Amino acid sequence: MPEGPEIRRAADEIATVLVGKVIQRIEFGLPHLKHHEEILCGSTVLEIETRGKALLTHFDNGHSIYSHNQLYGRWYVVKRDKLPSTGRSLRLALHTKTHSALLYSASEIDVLDEEGINTHRFLTKLGPDILNPNLTWREIAARLAEPRFKKRSLAALYLDQSFLAGVGNYLRSEILFAAGTHPKKKPQELERKVINRLARSTLLICQRAYETGGITNPPQLAAKLKLSGLTRGQFRHGVFGRDNQACYGCGEVVLKEAISARRIYWCPLCQYE
Repeated sequence: MPEGPEIRRAADEIATVLVGKVIQRIEFGLPHLKHHEEILCGSTVLEIETRGKALLTHFDNGHSIYSHNQLYGRWYVVKRDKLPSTGRSLRLALHTKTHSALLYSASEIDVLDEEGINTHRFLTKLGPDILNPNLTWREIAARLAEPRFKKRSLAALYLDQSFLAGVGNYLRSEILFAAGTHPKKKPQELERKVINRLARSTLLICQRAYETGGITNPPQLAAKLKLSGLTRGQFRHGVFGRDNQACYGCGEVVLKEAISARRIYWCPLCQYE
């Protein structure tokens, strides 16, 4: 499933061709949404907003399209009427005079007004967006200390979208590795300096993943590994997807476990706190 950085990068790409443009034609692939086509056609896109893994396309007529890619959804931005070669099912097509933004395979799509956004069952449960430019590490540290969060294992907490919106499986593993924290530890068991380090690592890894298109290793390390002949899949992460391989930091074997019904990767030597 695409995580916050991937959705934000998709939103940036969509915004370049839609924001400030009039939608000349719109198509919904889900029958129950077809009646919205007439309402939205001819309106202007004001903003492409992300909230964690959800995307909101805001129009000047007061309506917004909510979409969530789930596991298989994918956005394409193409020249008008130049459909991509794919076997996916088209769920949403937004056409301007020159370009098209196309969403394939997603099933979580809705059209909402302001009240609908404010009462949406998913959006109302979200915590702060990990890529919100106003989010600080101190706010994350404070949330880790909140009674509703501090007694949960870090592995479980970092998949809870009410804690931080946009963190998924690969970010969870990489954040905890960068912070040197054990996935089964609870915030209440950590010293203040470790909590602060974890909060800083959370922002750093998420912002790095956004800027690099999903690479979470430090830039110098990633460049060094790439020069040594490793593929992107091999130099992209520190621990995620690298079970039974040597940790780039200490040489210990990276472990893989199932925690909170999801696979997590971690280094038993580096992640001791």
